Amino acid sequence: MPFDVQDLSGTFSVGDIAIALSLSFVLSAMIGWVYRFTHRNVSYSQSYVQTLVILGMLIALIMLVVGSNIARAFALVGALSVVRFRNAIKETRDVGFIFLVMGVGMAAGTRFYTLAIVAAVAISLIILVMYRFNWFASSIQRQVVKVQVPPDGNYTANIQDVLIAHTSEFELVSMESIRGGALTELMYTVRLKKGHEPGDLISALGERTAGQRVTVLTGYDQTDL
Repeated sequence: MPFDVQDLSGTFSVGDIAIALSLSFVLSAMIGWVYRFTHRNVSYSQSYVQTLVILGMLIALIMLVVGSNIARAFALVGALSVVRFRNAIKETRDVGFIFLVMGVGMAAGTRFYTLAIVAAVAISLIILVMYRFNWFASSIQRQVVKVQVPPDGNYTANIQDVLIAHTSEFELVSMESIRGGALTELMYTVRLKKGHEPGDLISALGERTAGQRVTVLTGYDQTDL
């Protein structure tokens, strides 16, 4: 019995493949550049941006394979469901960029080329505008204060006296025994009064903690004593 091999590549041309993959690469690379340019924190990952570009091209390839065949689509969903990602997403905006390159890849793979270009450019411009004008930023800056004190003594009341003098509001977030019970670590969220600097707060707390460590975490910096 002869073995019958059927090549289904004829459902799309070489030109379709080249355009879909090239367009998804260019648009995904543009989105990756926008991500890099607008990234503010220290958690930037080159590997993540490269993954965005690869993902956009991969989705375009998958959409070419699926076409309008429902059975093929379900088969691919089942095959891809075995993939497990171990790395946690560090920021919620990273998820948005993943969905953006997926949408662009789907549009390119289904040959909605104009839609892919317009959507990628328009959304990228919106992201740049939000970054440029710092939309939705909170005007209230808070700090996290971590203080280590001996477990005995009236250190908690002394620390709160310092916080009352240097902050407009504070809240005890956690209290934890560390170093086998030799120290107690207190963590507060605070809002410094106008004219008060983190260094002033650290110096004042250092006088009340018997020489133990005091840490003030601001938005992007960490100051220690």
